[in-house]
Amino acid sequence: MVGLRDTHVPVLAERVLDLLAPALEAPGSVYVDGTLGLGGHARMVLDRCPNARLIGIDRDPHALAIAGERLSGFGDRVQLVQAVYDELPEVLSDAGTPHVQAILLDLGLSSLQIDHTERGFAYSVDSPLDMRMSPDDPSSAADLVNTLDRRELTRILRVYGEERFADRIAGRIVTEREREPFTTSARLVDTIAAAIPAAARATGGHPAKRSFQALRIAVNRELDALEGVMPAAVAALAMDGRIAVLAYHSLEDRIVKDTLRVASTDRAPRNLPVVPPGYGPELRLLTRGAERPTDSETAENPRAASARLRAAIRIQEAA
Repeated sequence: MVGLRDTHVPVLAERVLDLLAPALEAPGSVYVDGTLGLGGHARMVLDRCPNARLIGIDRDPHALAIAGERLSGFGDRVQLVQAVYDELPEVLSDAGTPHVQAILLDLGLSSLQIDHTERGFAYSVDSPLDMRMSPDDPSSAADLVNTLDRRELTRILRVYGEERFADRIAGRIVTEREREPFTTSARLVDTIAAAIPAAARATGGHPAKRSFQALRIAVNRELDALEGVMPAAVAALAMDGRIAVLAYHSLEDRIVKDTLRVASTDRAPRNLPVVPPGYGPELRLLTRGAERPTDSETAENPRAASARLRAAIRIQEAA
C-alpha cells in the first residue's frame, strides 16, 4: 500500500484549497470531505487550515483505513465515518454539527479503486466483474449483467453511459449470458466490442468505456446518491460556508450545476419589482461555469483530465 499512499495526487488541489480555506479560519470550523478516498484533499486542507477539524465520509472501509493512517498525525481533529455521502444529514446529526463551514465532494473513482484491479472497475485489465465501491453493497456488476432484462440493460447503458449502441450491446449481453454467465471483465469487454460496428470502434476511445461507466454508476447508485446529497450539502452550509464539487462526466456535472444554479437564484415571484427579504439567493457562485484543470496539471495527473470544478458560498440563511 506504500505506493498508493505516496503517489496519490488530489485533483485541482490548490484551487480547491483556495476556494475552501477562507471559510475555515475560525477556531472550531468544520470541513466535511464527503468522498474522502485516500485523504489527499483532506490532508492538504488540514495542513492549510490549523483551526479546522475534519469529518471524513467514505463508503469504502479499505479507503477509510488508509486515510485514517495518512491523517493520524492530526489527532482528534479527524473524525472518519463509513457511509454513502447522501447520508450526510445523519452523519452531521450524529456528530452534533448540523451546520458546517466547508464541504468537498470529489465524485471520481479513488486511486484505490482504480489501482486495485481486482475491484473490477478497469476495462483494460481482466478481473472479477464487481465494481462495488463498498463490499457491503448488495449487487455487483456481474449481478446486473446476468439478471437484468434487455430493456433495463439498454436503459442503464443509454442513460448512465450515454452509449448510442446501448440496445445492440444489451442484446449481445443477453445472448452471451445464456451461453455462460459473465464473471470477468475481459469477456464483457469482448462482448461489448463485438456489438459495436467496426467503424465506431475505431473512434471515441475504448469501446467499453461508456458501458463500464454506466454499470459502475448503476451498481453504486451514484446519481441517486448525488441527487440526494447536493440539496443536503447546501442546507448544511453555515453562513459564509463554502461548497466545492469535482465532477467527471456530464451526468454528474448537470446535477451539480442545476442544484447550485437554483440555490444562487432569488426565489421571489417574477412579477415583483423588488425581491422581499428572505427571498434572495442562498448561495453566490464562486466559479464561472465549470473550471477545468490546466494542461500542466493534466500532464502531471492524467486522471484530472475530465474534472469539472464548481463552487459556491452561502450568503443568506436557508429559508
